Amino acid sequence: MERSAVILAGGSSSRFGREKALVRLAGKPLICHVFEKVADIVDEVIVVASSDGQKKRIKRLSLGSRVKFAIDDYASHSPLVGASRGFENSSGEYTLLLPCDTPFLSTEILLLLMELCVNRDAAVPRWPNDYIEPLHAVYRTRAALAASKKALNEGRMDMRSMIGNLKRVRYVSTIVLREIDPELRTFFNVNTPADLKTAELILEKEQLTFT
Repeated sequence: MERSAVILAGGSSSRFGREKALVRLAGKPLICHVFEKVADIVDEVIVVASSDGQKKRIKRLSLGSRVKFAIDDYASHSPLVGASRGFENSSGEYTLLLPCDTPFLSTEILLLLMELCVNRDAAVPRWPNDYIEPLHAVYRTRAALAASKKALNEGRMDMRSMIGNLKRVRYVSTIVLREIDPELRTFFNVNTPADLKTAELILEKEQLTFT
């Protein structure tokens, strides 16, 4: 199997106040928006949930037979723990890692990152100020699993620590990615109710454009 996708559905959602994966945008849960963008470009999808209860709630969405589930049962929840759980359950040589709250993902950008990750340990978007997007990136699965385990064993819970353990990382400038997605909406996260309202306005504007 060549390509997998891991969608991180766990986390506390403290800024939103409720379970973000199931928050509805345009009539469907946020995680469904993400799933629909990746389902046709990977061989399997792994959803990392924070509990059995969340897993059951997401399973009710009937995302498809190629979806597997993993539980982030580490004592402290963090994106790195969720990523590590996802890598553990990934069968693909390369794994696309994504959060559940990015409804405007560019499939073209995701495919480009997959292509750029070949023979590398990771392909990670990077902004001009050196801020990186480790949760919108592609990783060589086995290398990333080992790197994530090493970071966690050292008591480090951040994605940068994992990436620092990788040997061959290709950073992809967002300046280049703007050629595909001029407003870089692919990185837009719905973290708060205000973000959800912004996402609704973006969709309304797009609908008006195409009518």
